[in-house]
Amino acid sequence: MPRRLLGSWDAVLLIALAAVVIVAAASVEGVGSPRFYRFVALEAIPIALIALPMTLVVITGEIDLSVASTVGLTCSVLGQLWHLGVTSLPLLIGLSLLLGAVLGAVNGVFVTVFGLPSLAVTIGTLALYRGLAYVVLGDRAVADYPPAWTRNAVAPIPGTVVPWFVLVLAALAVAFGVLLYATPVGRSLYAMGNNAEAATFSGIAVLRTKFWLFVATGAMAALAGVFWTFRFASARADNATGLELAVVAAVLLGGVSIFGGRGGLVGVLAAVALLVVLRNALQLASVPANTLTIVTGTLLILSVVGPNLVRATRERWRRRRPTTTVEGTPS
Repeated sequence: MPRRLLGSWDAVLLIALAAVVIVAAASVEGVGSPRFYRFVALEAIPIALIALPMTLVVITGEIDLSVASTVGLTCSVLGQLWHLGVTSLPLLIGLSLLLGAVLGAVNGVFVTVFGLPSLAVTIGTLALYRGLAYVVLGDRAVADYPPAWTRNAVAPIPGTVVPWFVLVLAALAVAFGVLLYATPVGRSLYAMGNNAEAATFSGIAVLRTKFWLFVATGAMAALAGVFWTFRFASARADNATGLELAVVAAVLLGGVSIFGGRGGLVGVLAAVALLVVLRNALQLASVPANTLTIVTGTLLILSVVGPNLVRATRERWRRRRPTTTVEGTPS
């Protein structure tokens, strides 16, 4: 049992997260402060929101690289509608989520109806959606939202420094966790990732399930866009540029196989925390932005190599364990 625990990639990530927190708190001024962890939580929220459905998408053997552009287009449409006089923010939030779902559905149609590879499709929509964001809003920034909304978006839970939106993230994480671990749909996702053709012959609605996963990813990216708009009190077409790299890095570093069929949400959420804590600690240490990009790229490579090394180590341990005969003596 201890070997199984130590051989778990989730455990490796949690140990790495604890080590980074301890070392950073001891060596970088400000890392141990409550204010630091408040900003860590605020930065982690949009990444984690998108990483939840992205985990399920990658488990099925697909990927969505258009999520950051979906965030940007959602911010632009929300800002433009507000600028044009639509002053009901609950209505604007609902329309933003609907827009995100439609953008995800476009990806889903190309992948499931036309049979195109999701990597190529979402690279195309990455550019398309970002271009549409500039068409909608141009280079302008819309920033005249009610102060109550912008303050409440980042307000902490009373008596803590934890932003209240973390509760929304936690509820969504539980919902996605139940879907993945406690329902037939969740179990079927692994079957799709391992062998989509065999899953189809076994009666699993592969194409329909993948379509709805893309819809969910678009809707969650839109929710991240709404949060982004109110957190920074600004809607811009270039909001969240490059965010897809952080999301994909977190999903893969969290132990989800890029080839599908393997992974889970616990490791992904731990990876989100690790990436955000490490990035913010390096920023406080005045590390140049180029170095931060190198660190992210290195972790992305590690996310592909690391889990495979852990699985190989566990397999060697398993093979080295002595087998027993019927009488119970080692063979």
